[in-house]
Amino acid sequence: MAKVIVVTSGKGGVGKTTTSASFSSGLALRGNRTVVIDFDVGLRNLDLIMGCERRVVYDIINVINNEISLKQALIKDKNCDNLYILPASQTRDKDALSLDGVERILNELKETFDFIVCDSPAGIESGAFTAMYFADEALIVTNPEVSSVRDSDRILGILAAKSKRAVDGLDPVKEHLLITRYDPKRVEAGEMLSLTDIQEILRIPLIGVIPESESVLQASNAGTPAIHLEKSNVAEAYRDVVGRFMGEENLPIRFTTVEKKSFLQRLLGGR
Repeated sequence: MAKVIVVTSGKGGVGKTTTSASFSSGLALRGNRTVVIDFDVGLRNLDLIMGCERRVVYDIINVINNEISLKQALIKDKNCDNLYILPASQTRDKDALSLDGVERILNELKETFDFIVCDSPAGIESGAFTAMYFADEALIVTNPEVSSVRDSDRILGILAAKSKRAVDGLDPVKEHLLITRYDPKRVEAGEMLSLTDIQEILRIPLIGVIPESESVLQASNAGTPAIHLEKSNVAEAYRDVVGRFMGEENLPIRFTTVEKKSFLQRLLGGR
């Protein structure tokens, strides 16, 4: 049975689209037929990070309006044989994302895919609500700062009360906490919230920590999901997240402490 996973948060700029791209890529690299959907109508960015912006002809609104078939709108990923992208529209209004239309698309995708990843826009307006409404599981993406954590808490309330699972009286949406842009040095200096602080506030299971890294921006600009960056901490962290999602519970949470320099590194000034 296909699972619908929403990647969401209340605050913008926390790394939802970066996470959607790497998480869906990671699922596909493990042999799962995966599709990732951009719900940010009017401000689409997923196609840029996936490196397929020049191949976008149709979008999710064209499918909802029955102007084309779903198959015509899907774009095959250039890095993963099992991954497809359904882009958002840049010219339509978010209100064009009707619940009925999205449900029809999801039901059709469930016939051929194992995982459907929904890249939610920021905030709590209609586009974000629609992306969350049909979710079976949710990755709550949070930065280690007070405003981001507070907005994520608001999203948890919406998932608990207004998702389709909540409305239908089914088991609740399974929630996973993903902390991005984590810098242990700044945490030690008191400039960022610690893992313990964030978990005490949100009280949902931690699925992973993505370290702060300039390589994420470089990958985005190159149209390559960060999980494909060879020998990078960010790629390793996203692979760990996918592994835990797939049931590998013994994977340690890495990149959360300040790396101790060796005697030689200290002697040479860290170079």
